[in-house]
Amino acid sequence: MKETIRAHGHEHVSAEHASTFEVTTDDFLTPAGDCILAIEADQAPADFDSEFVAACQHEDATITATFEAGGYTERVTGRGDPELTFQSDRSMVGRTSDYVDDRTFVLGADFAAEGFDRDLVAALADGAELTVTVEVEREE
Repeated sequence: MKETIRAHGHEHVSAEHASTFEVTTDDFLTPAGDCILAIEADQAPADFDSEFVAACQHEDATITATFEAGGYTERVTGRGDPELTFQSDRSMVGRTSDYVDDRTFVLGADFAAEGFDRDLVAALADGAELTVTVEVEREE
C-alpha cells in the first residue's frame, strides 16, 4: 500500500535537523524550519486512506518514504507503531526516535533531515517539485 504526496521546495530548505524530517501543507518556511524539506503539500496524514493508516499502526510494519526532486532520489526506512494516529491536517514528520504526536508517520527512521543527499536538498532549496511516495509493508 502506498500514499503519494506532492509538494514544493523553498529557498529556506536547509535540511539540518538531526532527529526529524518534515513535509508541510503550510505555504511558507522560515530559516528556523531546519527539518522541513518541502511546503505546500497536497495532502497531510489526516488525508491518508484508512487501510493505509491501519497497516502503519502495526509494530511489524516497515514504512519506506521515497523522496524525488530535481532528478535526485532519497529513500528513508523506518517502522510503524500502534500509537501513530495520522491525525495532522498540516504536516507529516519522520523521526529517528520513538516520539509520537499527530504529525508522526514513521518512527526509527534510518536518518533525519541532515542525512538527506545534499544535491536533493539543493534542488529543494531552488524550489524543485517534490514527490514523496510512502509505502508500508507488513511481515505476515
